[in-house]
Amino acid sequence: MLRRLKLLVILLTLSLVLAGCNRVGLAYRNLDVIIPWTLNDYLDMNAGQKSWFNDKLKEHLAWHCTTQLPGYLGWLDRLQQMVDSNQVTDAALQTRTTQAKQAIAEVAREVTPSAIELLQGLDDQQVEEMNEALAKDLRKRQDEYLKPSLEQQIKERGERMSKRLDAWLGPLSASQQNRVTAWSIALGEQNKQWIGNRAHWQAQFIAAVGQRASSDFPQKMEQLLVDRESLWTPDYRQAYAQTEAAARSLIVDLMAESTVQQRQKLALKIDKVRSDFKALKCLKAAPL
Repeated sequence: MLRRLKLLVILLTLSLVLAGCNRVGLAYRNLDVIIPWTLNDYLDMNAGQKSWFNDKLKEHLAWHCTTQLPGYLGWLDRLQQMVDSNQVTDAALQTRTTQAKQAIAEVAREVTPSAIELLQGLDDQQVEEMNEALAKDLRKRQDEYLKPSLEQQIKERGERMSKRLDAWLGPLSASQQNRVTAWSIALGEQNKQWIGNRAHWQAQFIAAVGQRASSDFPQKMEQLLVDRESLWTPDYRQAYAQTEAAARSLIVDLMAESTVQQRQKLALKIDKVRSDFKALKCLKAAPL
């Protein structure tokens, strides 16, 4: 979910819920440390900018914990109900996915004004260094995901998925592993479409920041950071829909073949995420 530019990546908070950090509570409590380090991969802030950013970050974290995390708990409850009743269907997954997207959009809308203010205050050297860092990051991803042969891309994609599934379900059966392999094969050149769209978005972002003094800069950044889908390439738009449908189909099939032990492990993992969030002091103070 927003594997993109890491400016003000409060969105990491939601990815912790969806991607499955084993120590989600610990990670959330340390986001004020994690995010500036992540941001520094792309932007070298001066002392004044760092001070401003730290203050904004605290505000956004407080807002997120008190207003957004309670909703995530409900999302986790509904997810666990699906697992407990062994009713993991395509329709139910579509609903959970839509809810997750809405949550991401809400966070993006909240933090975008701060991102705009930060970007407007950059000097030319900072912008040049940021652009170089973004270009370096893109080349790294191209080397990792596009340089290998298609056969190798498919193999590595399947291995990444198997590793993620093992963390949530435990070891897959031979039949489940075959289904993962079939899923990866069916995605074909998805890496090419994903990286191509990333490059397309990044070029527009760089161009917009180059005109950060213009009156329409806030509107351009709003579209780039909140309404990203409107800027997708036609190829990626089609590929994304297919990829999302393929992922739902994979999960439905894997859960249909899941053992009691696998479902129990998944339920325990979901419950651990919920417990970690409930233990946060800011969430305890929020109305549930």
